[in-house]
Amino acid sequence: MTSVSPRIAPVFPFFAGFCLGVGIGGFFDGVVFHQLLQWHHLFSSWYPITSFENLRFNILWDGVFHSAAYLFILGGLFRLWRAARLVHFRWSTRCLAASMLTGFGTFNLIEGLVDHQLLGIHHVNETVARTHWLYWDVGFLAWGAAMLLIGLLLWRRTHA
Repeated sequence: MTSVSPRIAPVFPFFAGFCLGVGIGGFFDGVVFHQLLQWHHLFSSWYPITSFENLRFNILWDGVFHSAAYLFILGGLFRLWRAARLVHFRWSTRCLAASMLTGFGTFNLIEGLVDHQLLGIHHVNETVARTHWLYWDVGFLAWGAAMLLIGLLLWRRTHA
């Protein structure tokens, strides 16, 4: 007796790439801005790096932030693996890039709007004069919006 798997349309799993993009966006932010450039930490506007205790607090929460990014990567890989095993779809670099750009751009927009503007827990570049923080924050939002738009256009073009 043979088993029949449910019939699912052979479409590239957008959500898998989206989750990978969100996770990579989080890792890029954490590794580049928090660690390499040291422009900010997760709560550095609320707990400025003026004491060892504040630095330890911020590094701890940077680790929590990285852990969340890691979970998005795992979720994306799980969805991709599951789709690859159950559905015979055409592997597409363009679809993967489009979905990941959409996830990365969405991460930047949400992180920029919520953390930088709404809550003010940190800003993109806190090493420049405070009067210039907004310019860096707007640039970060523009970068995120551009990635999101390019990702959506690329996805649409691939599926038109």
